[in-house]
Amino acid sequence: MLTLADIQAARSRTQAHIPASACRPARMRHGSGRVLLKLENLHHTGSFKERGALNRLLQLTPEERAKGVITASAGNHAQGLAFHAERLDIATTVVMPTQTPLIKVSRTEEHGATIVLHGRDYDSAHAHARELAKRQDSCFVHGYDDLAVMAGQGVIGLELAEQCPDLSTVVVPVGGGGLLAGIVVALRALRPEVRVIGVESAQLNSMAQALQRGGPWKLPHANTLADGIAVRQAGKLCHQLCIEHNAELCAVDDDAIARATLHLLEVEKVVAEGAGATALAALQTGLIPESDGDTALIVSGGNIDVTLLSRIINRGLVQSGRLCRVCLNVVDRPGALAGPLALLGELRANVLEVQHQRAFSPTPMGTVEVRIVLETRGARHIDELLTVLSEGGYPAKLESPPES
Repeated sequence: MLTLADIQAARSRTQAHIPASACRPARMRHGSGRVLLKLENLHHTGSFKERGALNRLLQLTPEERAKGVITASAGNHAQGLAFHAERLDIATTVVMPTQTPLIKVSRTEEHGATIVLHGRDYDSAHAHARELAKRQDSCFVHGYDDLAVMAGQGVIGLELAEQCPDLSTVVVPVGGGGLLAGIVVALRALRPEVRVIGVESAQLNSMAQALQRGGPWKLPHANTLADGIAVRQAGKLCHQLCIEHNAELCAVDDDAIARATLHLLEVEKVVAEGAGATALAALQTGLIPESDGDTALIVSGGNIDVTLLSRIINRGLVQSGRLCRVCLNVVDRPGALAGPLALLGELRANVLEVQHQRAFSPTPMGTVEVRIVLETRGARHIDELLTVLSEGGYPAKLESPPES
């Protein structure tokens, strides 16, 4: 199985190509200690995945290099593998799920890889890639359940041990489990007192299911903002290493991920994809115990479609009380809307959108249902708006966004 020596050897192989990532203090604290951001999103291909991919490529035999490599990936592993394979003059075929974000597909193609879109999730793409590798007699490079790949990811643990002398906790995004396994092996050997906590998407907690059931268990397909960790079945080797080294787990939902993504962008000036924001999401929702030492959050990647980023920002604004929609009834005649709008203006709520519902609402004849989207200053401001509207003769209700 994976050892500290394997991880140290991986660093020796890769450090000339991949420099240590920055680990800087965040603009927040946790308990009496600092919060540190390990910025894996700043690598050339935008995620930690290129560490493991390069370590695996550098261990190929000359015969394997000549035949090329095949992999399956939701995007980040594909980019990392394609980038370094192109540098090493190794042909690469990548099988991606059909719903992979466009930015990840195009960036992978830019590095000379042949792209095959197949299946709606990673597991379907993985099965097809295995079939292609067998048919073409090419080397399959697994995105996480491979000891060489995990050794490459484990270099992050070596860097944390050196960069953070007061480290008490490391929070790690978890999909298949390769990143968590690599880091926990490194830190158990070098800093056994440090807690290592993995964070999954609540929609796809495949590692937690593996731990509960005694082995990897395939979950049904589910959508999540954290598409980079949307893995239906944890890796077998990853699962064994997490058990052996006592990695802890928790899970966060999409609302928490949206809030964390917005915070990273707005406060920390860090662009993170959904998966990359899960560590902060866990901390913000109270899942990470406070300690006297520092807490390091792995920002695992920053490859995100701008269209998805826009939706995440809006969702984060709703969750933080800075965007809301209220519904009220007014008399259906010219000028009737001036009254409630004047009250909203007095409270400095910015009106972004107004919708009239005549045909599709159960309001009495002569009245109209009005939905108003507002830019607000938080939950207290929203409560104040609802109170003032009610006292002014315009009872209103706050509409919740639909569940994802």
